[in-house]
Amino acid sequence: MEHETLWQQQARRDPRQARNYIERFAQLRESGEDLDGEARFLDAVLPRGARVLDAGCGTGRVGGALAARGHHVTGVDLDRELLGAARIDHPDSRWMQGNLETLELLDRSGNQETFDGVICPGNVLAFVAPGTAGKVLRSLAAHLAPGGRVVVGFSPLKGYSVASFETDAAAAGLGITARFSSWDMRSITPGADFVVALLDPEQTVN
Repeated sequence: MEHETLWQQQARRDPRQARNYIERFAQLRESGEDLDGEARFLDAVLPRGARVLDAGCGTGRVGGALAARGHHVTGVDLDRELLGAARIDHPDSRWMQGNLETLELLDRSGNQETFDGVICPGNVLAFVAPGTAGKVLRSLAAHLAPGGRVVVGFSPLKGYSVASFETDAAAAGLGITARFSSWDMRSITPGADFVVALLDPEQTVN
């Protein structure tokens, strides 16, 4: 059973939500803002030409930047309008509609598709349906190839606490092997308003 995400709830109240999101990031890029920090982070910890799952891909901003670095990207999101923008801006990657809570991607042989890296940036975990972040992390972990890694970024100020994240990650069989307060790998500090975490299967939490 799929639950309605917070993003979907907000979209019902504000039909322009996706359009506003698209326009905001277009303006940021036009103004010269650096929007590729997430892609640089994951690129630094992956082999060349890796298979990447962009979980909650939105307009394909992160996945597109990873594809430009030579990776093979599949993006998944629930929002049709955001996916439409991704397909226009980054036509050489694969963009699919799906719910991360129940995600089950299959390859051409009907086997579960796996990835060398999974990235879940942009407060995606804070916008899933309340109480389902643990299921989302388990779903992402299930799509990891041997040696695969997961990277997530979110603000605890959005309602998803660091303590809850740690519990959910452990339950998903993911250990937090490194954590930072920004995508440029600044050291984490107590009370940081943003968390970037690198997770590996069956690793000891630091």
